[in-house]
Amino acid sequence: MVLPADLFQFTDRPDVDPTLDLEAEIAQLKSERKAVILAHYYQDEDIQDLADYVGDSLGLSQRAAETDAEVIVFCGVHFMAETAKILNPNKVVLLPDLDAGCSLADRCQPDHFAEWLKQYPDHVVVSYINTTAAIKAQSDIICTSSNAVRVVESIPADKQVVFAPDRHLARWVEKNTGRELVKWPGFCVVHEQFTARKLLALKRSHPDAELIAHPECEDAVLSMADYIGSTTGLIKHVETSEKTKFVVATEMGVMHQMQRLRPDATLIGAPPESGCECAVCPYMRLNTLEKLYLSLRDMKPQIELDEEIRKRALVPVERMLALG
Repeated sequence: MVLPADLFQFTDRPDVDPTLDLEAEIAQLKSERKAVILAHYYQDEDIQDLADYVGDSLGLSQRAAETDAEVIVFCGVHFMAETAKILNPNKVVLLPDLDAGCSLADRCQPDHFAEWLKQYPDHVVVSYINTTAAIKAQSDIICTSSNAVRVVESIPADKQVVFAPDRHLARWVEKNTGRELVKWPGFCVVHEQFTARKLLALKRSHPDAELIAHPECEDAVLSMADYIGSTTGLIKHVETSEKTKFVVATEMGVMHQMQRLRPDATLIGAPPESGCECAVCPYMRLNTLEKLYLSLRDMKPQIELDEEIRKRALVPVERMLALG
């Protein structure tokens, strides 16, 4: 079961002629602008269905690096659009709503991070892609949840490692690599809300369901999970699993792709501790079809980066992409 996207609009709709066929208008503007639309799995269903490519942070970074489009419209959050600009300084990168931020990125500010790093001068700095360009510029290599283990394993064993900003992902990487990491104490506001108490009750109600979880969840939740994986990993697991019922502990936007690939499956969204019946990222849902249309029509808001920061951030991003 996937609940209607209209239930999760967190902002007023912009003033757009309600008689417009937005899908057709967006398609026309995309053609005129020689644009590509990239969308994250956490976007509303209607945006996912319109996008040229839907993926997780790693897949979106790879597509941004490869595209020959003149304009990149990034339906995601700010750090994702920044990454596209890091890789494409001469292209126009649009983000339909500039307020689409990220709790992880917001909790790791450049000045504080630079001061904190002074304690670890000989450490390799691994930063999660959920960071600003200014944080990436202070890092040695970037990772996503899809490749975090591979990134840490690529670092020589005699090197100590700083990992920022997600403490839960860092702890999961530690368990999967046997490496001790110095962890920045950040967390995702969506994944932090899943609790072992609520999930235990849900598993008792659905003993035939697999619990699948994103590694940004806290350790007590991950210890209960039957499968742990990145956003793409969770989708692929549902697609290939012999099971037909899944409790999904991540942002519920992924369930759209899961249901498309497995129409026979029953998908149960893990309830967050907040009391809401679904886990939705309020930042991701700031993007709407109306804002996507206006962004293409008006060619704004555009992502702009300081060139020195962009060049420094490009190095660790390219190191990540080189690992695949």
